[in-house]
Amino acid sequence: MDVYEDPATWTAEPVRPRWQLALRFAGSVVWFPVVCVLWVAVAAVLLVVGMFAEVITAFSSTLERRFIEAAGGMVLRVGRLASWCVSWPELRHEGDAGFYKARVDKAVAKWTARASAPVERQKPRPPVECAIPVRKYRGVGGWYVAEVALAQGWELRPTDVGKEVRLWWSAASKDD
Repeated sequence: MDVYEDPATWTAEPVRPRWQLALRFAGSVVWFPVVCVLWVAVAAVLLVVGMFAEVITAFSSTLERRFIEAAGGMVLRVGRLASWCVSWPELRHEGDAGFYKARVDKAVAKWTARASAPVERQKPRPPVECAIPVRKYRGVGGWYVAEVALAQGWELRPTDVGKEVRLWWSAASKDD
């Protein structure tokens, strides 16, 4: 079912129990540095393997593309090991709608400033699509992200609101 059809999916996430957040935060303090070291180690190994693979990739563009995709996927998978971690602000402000509203306002304003920046010669074009992760809006729901973004000129994209709200900068289509 499309998320646009079920308004219940756009509401705020339920408030997590304080003891669970405290336990997750304690685990995060221990686990997150381990993930960081693991991420650096994986990146270093991929760099070394990449130097040796450079000789082979000089003759095969398919191998080069596959190596880059595998390396990117591996680095992302290591980063996802910390997806359950809880930050100090999340621990302190769980259930505080004002905190999450300010967080959403700041995130959307940042993306709006990036997207509305003028195009400069010989520089990458400003981003026209973004995703606001659930970590930013869990206390107010995806509907608030959509409300703030629509007021600033964004359009909604097909979204899994349980993970993120995807947005498209509508002014970008007028420039073409």
